[in-house]
Amino acid sequence: MERSAIILAGGFSTRLGEDKGLVPLIDKPLIKYVLEAADGIIEEKIVVVHSKIQAEKFSKVLDAEAKIVVDKLDLQTPLAGAISGLIETKAKYALLLPCDMPFLSKDILAFLLDICVDRNAVIPRWPNGNIEPLHAAYNVKPALAAAYKALEDKHLTMRAMIERLRGIRYVSTLVLQQLDPKLDVFFNVNTPLDLKRAENLMRKRQRGK
Repeated sequence: MERSAIILAGGFSTRLGEDKGLVPLIDKPLIKYVLEAADGIIEEKIVVVHSKIQAEKFSKVLDAEAKIVVDKLDLQTPLAGAISGLIETKAKYALLLPCDMPFLSKDILAFLLDICVDRNAVIPRWPNGNIEPLHAAYNVKPALAAAYKALEDKHLTMRAMIERLRGIRYVSTLVLQQLDPKLDVFFNVNTPLDLKRAENLMRKRQRGK
């Protein structure tokens, strides 16, 4: 197996009052938009959740659409979720994605995977130097080794993993603007206001505006 998508869905939003991936946006939960963006460009979908209770909730929504994995580490951080997903996948390359970005671009995700060949990661980077490690493609084995090293060093962030990973290609968001001029792909839903904005944008897109 060559390519997979690992979606981190363990977070609960106190501001939205629900598991983030299950927050409804118009006619379906946020995580459905993420899974649909990956359709056709990967061979395996893995959703990582934090608990068995979450796993039951997501299984009711997703049916057999994705493999649901309970976080193997009792650490509620994206790094722990990434490790659990990277352990589980059978693919050589994997997208690491959040569950709360409803405007992901199939073209951009495919582009990241395509240029990840012979690299250990492809990560979008903003002009100010900020990076998007949870909207990125990884070579599974070296990425998992770097994640374990970060864990061993008691650094529990995605940035710590990336600092321990060689062979990274950074892609400027200015390049990605050629595929998504407004960079809506990086819009994530954290608050009720974000959800309202996402709803308005989604309705405009559905109307073809």
